[in-house]
Amino acid sequence: MQMITIYHNPRCSKSRQTLGLIEERGHDFVVKEYLKTPPTKEELKGVIELLGIKPEQLLRKGESDFKENFKGKNLSDDEWIDAMIAYPKLIERPIVLDGDKAVLGRPPENVLQLL
Repeated sequence: MQMITIYHNPRCSKSRQTLGLIEERGHDFVVKEYLKTPPTKEELKGVIELLGIKPEQLLRKGESDFKENFKGKNLSDDEWIDAMIAYPKLIERPIVLDGDKAVLGRPPENVLQLL
Protein backbone atom coordinates (compact mmCIF):
# COMPACT_ATOMS: atom_id res chain seq x y z
CA MET A 1 0.00 0.00 0.00
CA GLN A 2 1.38 3.38 -1.03
CA MET A 3 1.70 6.37 1.28
CA ILE A 4 -1.04 8.96 0.76
CA THR A 5 -0.26 12.66 1.18
CA ILE A 6 -2.91 15.17 2.21
CA TYR A 7 -2.42 18.92 2.00
CA HIS A 8 -4.47 19.72 5.07
CA ASN A 9 -5.84 22.65 7.01
CA PRO A 10 -7.09 21.38 10.39
CA ARG A 11 -9.44 24.38 10.69
CA CYS A 12 -11.33 23.37 7.51
CA SER A 13 -14.26 20.99 7.97
CA LYS A 14 -13.91 19.53 4.44
CA SER A 15 -10.24 18.88 5.07
CA ARG A 16 -11.00 17.16 8.39
CA GLN A 17 -13.74 15.05 6.75
CA THR A 18 -11.39 14.01 3.95
CA LEU A 19 -8.68 13.05 6.43
CA GLY A 20 -11.29 11.06 8.37
CA LEU A 21 -12.17 9.02 5.27
CA ILE A 22 -8.50 8.17 4.77
CA GLU A 23 -8.11 7.18 8.42
CA GLU A 24 -11.31 5.09 8.44
CA ARG A 25 -10.00 2.98 5.58
CA GLY A 26 -6.71 2.29 7.34
CA HIS A 27 -4.40 3.88 4.78
CA ASP A 28 -0.96 5.14 5.71
CA PHE A 29 -0.73 8.86 5.16
CA VAL A 30 1.39 11.95 5.61
CA VAL A 31 -0.23 15.24 6.57
CA LYS A 32 1.22 18.43 5.12
CA GLU A 33 -0.15 21.47 6.89
CA TYR A 34 0.45 23.76 3.93
CA LEU A 35 -0.34 26.93 5.89
CA LYS A 36 2.55 26.19 8.27
CA THR A 37 4.87 24.89 5.57
CA PRO A 38 3.83 26.11 2.11
CA PRO A 39 4.77 23.90 -0.84
CA THR A 40 7.71 24.84 -3.02
CA LYS A 41 7.03 26.14 -6.50
CA GLU A 42 8.07 22.81 -8.05
CA GLU A 43 5.94 20.86 -5.57
CA LEU A 44 2.88 22.99 -6.31
CA LYS A 45 3.46 22.71 -10.07
CA GLY A 46 3.57 18.92 -9.71
CA VAL A 47 0.35 18.86 -7.68
CA ILE A 48 -1.43 21.03 -10.25
CA GLU A 49 -0.20 18.77 -13.05
CA LEU A 50 -1.47 15.66 -11.23
CA LEU A 51 -4.84 17.33 -10.67
CA GLY A 52 -5.00 18.12 -14.40
CA ILE A 53 -6.12 21.71 -13.86
CA LYS A 54 -4.85 25.23 -14.49
CA PRO A 55 -3.28 26.99 -11.49
CA GLU A 56 -6.10 29.54 -11.42
CA GLN A 57 -8.59 26.69 -10.83
CA LEU A 58 -6.86 25.88 -7.52
CA LEU A 59 -7.49 29.36 -6.11
CA ARG A 60 -9.84 30.12 -3.24
CA LYS A 61 -11.28 33.30 -4.72
CA GLY A 62 -13.43 34.02 -1.66
CA GLU A 63 -10.38 34.55 0.56
CA SER A 64 -9.59 38.10 1.65
CA ASP A 65 -6.01 37.67 0.36
CA PHE A 66 -7.45 37.07 -3.11
CA LYS A 67 -9.94 39.93 -2.97
CA GLU A 68 -7.36 42.40 -1.66
CA ASN A 69 -4.47 41.45 -3.93
CA PHE A 70 -5.64 39.60 -7.03
CA LYS A 71 -9.31 40.18 -7.82
CA GLY A 72 -9.73 41.24 -11.44
CA LYS A 73 -6.11 40.50 -12.32
CA ASN A 74 -5.17 38.34 -15.28
CA LEU A 75 -1.98 36.53 -14.29
CA SER A 76 0.06 33.85 -16.04
CA ASP A 77 0.10 30.29 -14.70
CA ASP A 78 3.51 30.91 -13.13
CA GLU A 79 2.31 34.13 -11.51
CA TRP A 80 -0.73 32.34 -9.99
CA ILE A 81 1.59 29.66 -8.59
CA ASP A 82 3.82 32.37 -7.11
CA ALA A 83 0.73 34.00 -5.59
CA MET A 84 -0.32 30.73 -3.92
CA ILE A 85 3.16 30.28 -2.48
CA ALA A 86 3.19 33.84 -1.15
CA TYR A 87 -0.40 33.53 0.14
CA PRO A 88 -0.97 29.83 0.93
CA LYS A 89 -4.53 30.52 2.13
CA LEU A 90 -5.34 30.89 -1.57
CA ILE A 91 -4.72 27.16 -2.16
CA GLU A 92 -7.94 25.14 -2.35
CA ARG A 93 -8.03 22.32 0.16
CA PRO A 94 -7.68 19.53 0.85
CA ILE A 95 -5.53 18.03 -1.89
CA VAL A 96 -4.86 14.31 -1.67
CA LEU A 97 -2.04 12.59 -3.56
CA ASP A 98 -1.48 8.89 -4.06
CA GLY A 99 1.46 8.13 -6.31
CA ASP A 100 0.75 9.61 -9.72
CA LYS A 101 -2.90 10.45 -8.92
CA ALA A 102 -4.42 13.40 -7.10
CA VAL A 103 -7.88 14.66 -6.17
CA LEU A 104 -9.33 17.72 -4.54
CA GLY A 105 -11.33 16.76 -1.45
CA ARG A 106 -14.31 18.92 -2.35
CA PRO A 107 -16.53 17.12 -1.69
CA PRO A 108 -14.59 14.87 0.71
CA GLU A 109 -15.96 11.76 -1.04
CA ASN A 110 -13.69 12.58 -4.01
CA VAL A 111 -10.87 10.94 -2.03
CA LEU A 112 -12.61 7.58 -2.41
CA GLN A 113 -11.38 7.56 -6.03
CA LEU A 114 -7.87 7.05 -4.63
CA LEU A 115 -8.74 4.62 -1.86
